[in-house]
Amino acid sequence: MRFQFFTIPVHTPEAAQEALNVFCAQHRIVSSDRQFVAQGADSFWAVCLAWAEGVAPGLQSQGKRDRVDYREVLSDTDFAAFAELRQLRKTLAEREGVPAYAIFTNEQLAEIVQRKLRTASALGEIEGVGKARVDKYGALFLALLGRVLGSAANGGAVPQAAPAPATHEPTP
Repeated sequence: MRFQFFTIPVHTPEAAQEALNVFCAQHRIVSSDRQFVAQGADSFWAVCLAWAEGVAPGLQSQGKRDRVDYREVLSDTDFAAFAELRQLRKTLAEREGVPAYAIFTNEQLAEIVQRKLRTASALGEIEGVGKARVDKYGALFLALLGRVLGSAANGGAVPQAAPAPATHEPTP
């Protein structure tokens, strides 16, 4: 995985924004992070992109769009945590009758693991993760991530995904 950094001035963003768009169109972006740097008239956005080179390793061609192979992109410890979060997502999606990506996408799960998130506010900073998802799923995913990463740091076995809380139907 490689990294590319961009600064985009607030008052004259056009050239830097175009450079960022060209780069994104030519590379498979694995993750991104952006921060606003407030410096009065010299304020800017700082953007860091992690990208994978070519179609291999880590990418599998899927026609129009390439798919990331997270075993190649994430460390062994991070991939184990990613797999646990995917299992929890699958359980919740089946229980709720929704597609798995409606809970979190693979890219969002990978970012949760890579950033080793611990708080709901940090979870809400991930692109596409709004307050409703943080409120509904945040505690479950953050608790599981904490257990998985805590266990891995102590050299222990990675625990199985915790079952989602049962939904209770109101009684008439």
